[in-house]
Amino acid sequence: MAVPKPTPTPAIPTNAQIGKVVEAAKDSVIKYFENLYAQNSLSHWGGAAIVFVATLGAAFLLRIIAEKRLRTLAVRHKHTLEYFIHRLIRRTHPIFFVTVSIYCASKTFLEQPEHGPKLAFIVTIVVLLQSIVWFNEAIDHVVNEYRRKNLQEDAAGVMTMAALGFVAKLIVCVVIGLLLLVNLGVEIGPLLATVGVVGLAIGLALQNILGDLFASLSIVLDKPFVLGDFIVVDDQMGTVEDIGLKTTRLRSISGEQLIFGNNDLLKSRIRNFKRMMERRVVFQFGVVYQTPVEKLGRIGEMVRDVIQGIGDTRFDRAHFTEFGDSALQFEVVYFVLEPDYNLYRDIQQKINLELMQRFQAESIDFAFPTRTVQVIHSGAPHS
Repeated sequence: MAVPKPTPTPAIPTNAQIGKVVEAAKDSVIKYFENLYAQNSLSHWGGAAIVFVATLGAAFLLRIIAEKRLRTLAVRHKHTLEYFIHRLIRRTHPIFFVTVSIYCASKTFLEQPEHGPKLAFIVTIVVLLQSIVWFNEAIDHVVNEYRRKNLQEDAAGVMTMAALGFVAKLIVCVVIGLLLLVNLGVEIGPLLATVGVVGLAIGLALQNILGDLFASLSIVLDKPFVLGDFIVVDDQMGTVEDIGLKTTRLRSISGEQLIFGNNDLLKSRIRNFKRMMERRVVFQFGVVYQTPVEKLGRIGEMVRDVIQGIGDTRFDRAHFTEFGDSALQFEVVYFVLEPDYNLYRDIQQKINLELMQRFQAESIDFAFPTRTVQVIHSGAPHS
């Protein structure tokens, strides 16, 4: 029975091999320009220089004019197509214009050497590098526009769009990076094997950072909270301002910024008050022991009438619960139909004032901490 041959694993290039490739590429470029210089006359070089200067001058002149025309529109309308084009022009590197101008000049007057790297190869690398900047700017524009238009109505969608923007940038960088390596003549297979080994080592060294990164993706996909939600984490509370790749930032009630690691945040117990549909309120009060029994029986009805007479509330119950040290204790439960905290405090204040008026009319006294001391005299009284 024939034994199958093991599949050969791709050889991982060593530092020496990589150095040889770089040195060979450098020698090839030097030889290319030597041949280029030798194969063209002075008149050819003069014509190429004129084309180069004219092309570069025209490119920079058009850039200045376009920037000046678009800057006025961009200042007045920061979220228009003109603003986006203005940003793209400003993010275009001068080396891109120089490289394109050299290419136009060489194609017009200069004869290219038959052997060695072509000028188009250099232009391709410059265009690919500039494309990374353009694509990232376009992704940022789309994400920011979506955030501006939908933050109030769809904060969860804004978070998802931000995560998709990050993934899109990562994909652009990886794809263009691979295209650059292919154009440089690098073997992709062995390189990917090397990247896998290095990536494993980096992952082990950066476990906490990667944990926060994946926690950020979990927050975006699972949405336990979104931008603008008021949350409580342990004994800290605040409004969610930003959800980053490593940390989430909250603005506390007192004004300072609270910063949580995403991984630590997901391990905590989070209370999200923004998703509260209605607020359940429990409060207690006590009346004095001297209150007649028939009046005690009517207190629950009084509380119910008071709460039902106030809007945005739903009465649940009111009971005489226990005999306290210095008061007969009542417990009241009702619901505020809106989650707004200020509305709840306003309603509670109305209930308290209305109960005081009702109790005063019925001669029912609220209790406060008191202590009765009995003094017992022993022995015969003095004559």
